[in-house]
Amino acid sequence: MARSNKAHQAELGTSRQQIMKILMATRAHANHMFAISIVVLMLVNGGVFAQTQQQHVHDMSHGVMPFDLAKTVHVFKMTESGGVERVVVKEKSNDADQVLLIQQHLREEARRFQRGDYSDPAMLHGANMPGLKELQRGAKKIKVSYSELADGAEIAFTTADPHLLTAIHRWFGAQLSEHGPDARPE
Repeated sequence: MARSNKAHQAELGTSRQQIMKILMATRAHANHMFAISIVVLMLVNGGVFAQTQQQHVHDMSHGVMPFDLAKTVHVFKMTESGGVERVVVKEKSNDADQVLLIQQHLREEARRFQRGDYSDPAMLHGANMPGLKELQRGAKKIKVSYSELADGAEIAFTTADPHLLTAIHRWFGAQLSEHGPDARPE
C-alpha cells in the first residue's frame, strides 16, 4: 500500500507539473495576444495614442477644409481692432484649383462667422477652443469681411469691444498653435 501511495503521489506531482506548464503557456499566449491587440489598435487608429494636437488637426482638416494643407498656409495677423486670417497657396505656386477652393471655403466661412456659426473650427479644434464661445455669443458686435486675393483669400475680423478683441486674439493664437507648420503669424 505504501508503494501505491508513492505511485499516486508521483502521478499527482507529474500532473501538477503538466498543469503548471499549461498555465504558463496559456499566460504567455495571453500576454502575446494582448500585445498584438495593442499594436493592431494603434495601426487601425493611425497611432492615435501618440498623436499630437497639431497632427490631429492636420489629419482631420480635410473634413472641414476642401483645399490641400500641404499646398497652402494659414496666416494670422492680430490687429488693434481684431485680426486677419489669410489662406494662400505656398510659394506663389499659382495653383488655380487650390486658389479657387480657398476662396470658396473662406467666402462661406465668413458668412457663417458673421452669423456666429463657428461650427467648422469647433469640429476641427474642439468646442472649448480659446475664444470660440465668446466669438459665437458676440457675433453681432464683430464685423466679418471677406476678400479675394490673387493667391487665396482672407477674412478680416473687426470689433470695438475689448472683450471680443481679446477673444479674437486668443482664437488666432490657438489656431497658430494647433495648425503648427501649416500656419504662421504675420
